Amino acid sequence: MSEQIGTNAPKSLGDLVPRQEIKGTVKRLELYGAFVDIGIGQDALLHISQLGKPNVRNVEDVVKVGDEITAYVLKVDLETKRVALSLMRPPALTWEEIKEGMVLNGTVTRLESYGAFIDVGAERDAMVHVSELSSGYVNSPSDVVKVGDTVEGRVIKVNRKKRQIDMSLKAAEQPKAAPMVADSDEDDGDLPTAMELALRRAMDDKQPSRRDRGRKRDKDRRYALEQEDILSRTLRSHSK
Repeated sequence: MSEQIGTNAPKSLGDLVPRQEIKGTVKRLELYGAFVDIGIGQDALLHISQLGKPNVRNVEDVVKVGDEITAYVLKVDLETKRVALSLMRPPALTWEEIKEGMVLNGTVTRLESYGAFIDVGAERDAMVHVSELSSGYVNSPSDVVKVGDTVEGRVIKVNRKKRQIDMSLKAAEQPKAAPMVADSDEDDGDLPTAMELALRRAMDDKQPSRRDRGRKRDKDRRYALEQEDILSRTLRSHSK
């Protein structure tokens, strides 16, 4: 789902990337955090909010000068040459990386009557509503999944302000239908338009049927024979 967290010791500021795992030594403590030597010639800041424990009032309650720690790169600012660290392992997916339509793999962590929660490697578990667990009717989430299952789902909504991710398992099962494309070998110009079809039908309605055409031919033939007979009788009478 994301790049692997590196463990190689950095040698310069340019070797650092967000989420990278590094080792360092605590050099100095301040009210707002600790400065850590990470081997690049410049200390990184471990802010008090990134010590991995809630409501820390004294930095020294968590780390002390001389401590060897394992931390993660939170942010790198090449312009100001500042590095921010965290003792908390960063999520594999950041909120900026999560997009609607993404297909993610995850592990079911909790079931509720209204749905299931899936660990997809983000800061918060994604929620799959009971109506999105399957294309058929689902009475209870446990009818479809159980805690520990590995599932694949599609992100259908992301609320970054509320830190919420909504997913659907049935959306992942049903890929979007590809739009119909006309055969490139066919010439669209040969296809009659609706107006042309209507005109053809109107002309066909005016054309006599095969039966009517046969009757007309018989009538014309009889008329021709009658005229020929009249002409023959007329000629015979004049010859006398």
